[in-house]
Amino acid sequence: MAQQDYFVAMTEFHFMNLQTMSEIGYYPGMKHFHDSVNGVLRAWAGRDLDSEWPSPVASELIKYMDRANVDVAFCLREPMMDITGGTVSMSTNGFMLQQIEPYPGRMYLEANVGPVIRRGLKHANWELEYLVKERDARLCKLYTPEDDGPLNDRRLWPFYEKAQELGVPLTIHTGMSYVCPQPNNHCAVGQLDEVLLDFPDLKIIAYHAGWPDTELLIGLCGKHKNLYMSISGIIGWYQRAPYRGYHAIGTALQWMTSEKIVLGFDLPFDDLGRVTDYIRNFDMPAELQEQWGYAQLTEQDKANILGLNLARLTGIEPTKRAPKG
Repeated sequence: MAQQDYFVAMTEFHFMNLQTMSEIGYYPGMKHFHDSVNGVLRAWAGRDLDSEWPSPVASELIKYMDRANVDVAFCLREPMMDITGGTVSMSTNGFMLQQIEPYPGRMYLEANVGPVIRRGLKHANWELEYLVKERDARLCKLYTPEDDGPLNDRRLWPFYEKAQELGVPLTIHTGMSYVCPQPNNHCAVGQLDEVLLDFPDLKIIAYHAGWPDTELLIGLCGKHKNLYMSISGIIGWYQRAPYRGYHAIGTALQWMTSEKIVLGFDLPFDDLGRVTDYIRNFDMPAELQEQWGYAQLTEQDKANILGLNLARLTGIEPTKRAPKG
């Protein structure tokens, strides 16, 4: 039987402004960042920043999307302004809009208007509303590790209120903060509970399965109707260490339906095929079904995770867009 031709949509494709990157290499924070990010890259991608990578721009991404039969990418600036003491971000929303413009229907803006507290709610809320209403941003990422407070800092409440009012889902970094100089206590999974108790209609997609607190995130997804678990980034680790992924996804599906698991990326572009195939070909081992009670993924489960859930959350049509062959 031929494999189903799934609609595939993913969040968290980072582009870098290479000109900006060439200008900030002398900051001490760049070496600190470089040395710390290698840990997570080794786990998720099996390489580090000194390895050969595809260029982090849209014209390179589209090649890998076509090869991997990926239809839609939600594309995201890389901030990390704390590395240069607040001087500049590695890329901007404006840069992202320029990058995705040649690829309508294939690439959409995933905005990031932070650091929200540090820049001021007035500025962040204005930019969020502008990008959603005028530039078709379908998602907005909140990245608190570089900000002046955690996810449950009450100074963020007007921002959550604005996102809820606009109906734009927030993609949120949760779990460990993987890079220096950013603290773990700004993105702890448990902080989401307080946010969603006050904003029950706010849709939140929690990135990286909340690792290392994945089970806590799974429990919160069972509790809150509008909390979704994204396997962005960490899916690279799941593919490299399959039983890790079997346990995470198997446990998640005991607490929630497959409509609440969202696919994301946050990896080098040439990893796109291996991680999407991990879900396309997902086959729960018989011993885990027997000993842990995990369910086998159905074709509908795979279709939901690969793209239908994200299409529903962002209001795009789940139609195939990648070229055939």
